[in-house]
Amino acid sequence: MLFKKSDEDKMEVIEEHFKIIMKELGLDLTDDSLKGTPHRVAKMFVKEIFSGLNPANKPKISVFDNSYHYDKMLVEANISFNSTCEHHFLPIVGKAHIGYVSSGKVIGLSKLNRIVDYYARRPQVQERMIMQIFNELKTVLETDNVMVVVEATHLCVSSRGIKDESSFTSTLQYGGVFKQKEFREDFYKLIQKD
Repeated sequence: MLFKKSDEDKMEVIEEHFKIIMKELGLDLTDDSLKGTPHRVAKMFVKEIFSGLNPANKPKISVFDNSYHYDKMLVEANISFNSTCEHHFLPIVGKAHIGYVSSGKVIGLSKLNRIVDYYARRPQVQERMIMQIFNELKTVLETDNVMVVVEATHLCVSSRGIKDESSFTSTLQYGGVFKQKEFREDFYKLIQKD
């Protein structure tokens, strides 16, 4: 039902509702700077910030046979992402780090970034997002030998409520060979920043 409606129809409804919110806040919608804001917000929500809600935007992921028989860990670190806290609709800004050991399949490096971006672009909680990324990688790569770490700053913590600007949240999920301590230690050495 949700995805039978066109992006344009969704944007039209969001625009009207955002006008109501702005008016309730006492903003002057005839002001040159504000009059286009409801449309800009609607377009941003549908086409950008929450584009990961639409299954049509899921990245096409190609994997290849590991014909060079690389049998060690591959790590893609510091994958930047922007998401949105589903509790307060404030930004979550962070980095994801991904590692895997091939069991016969390899993935293009940019596809790792695209998977992170797809699951980040929706209202989220960090714990669900890391599981979505982890499970997608296990499925695509046909292996449990996957580790994902996500580190993020949540503006619902830093800009409201407790207003703690120095804390960040870390989550990790791993399987397969990463259940062995030495694999996790190697992974952490590779993602450490100088």
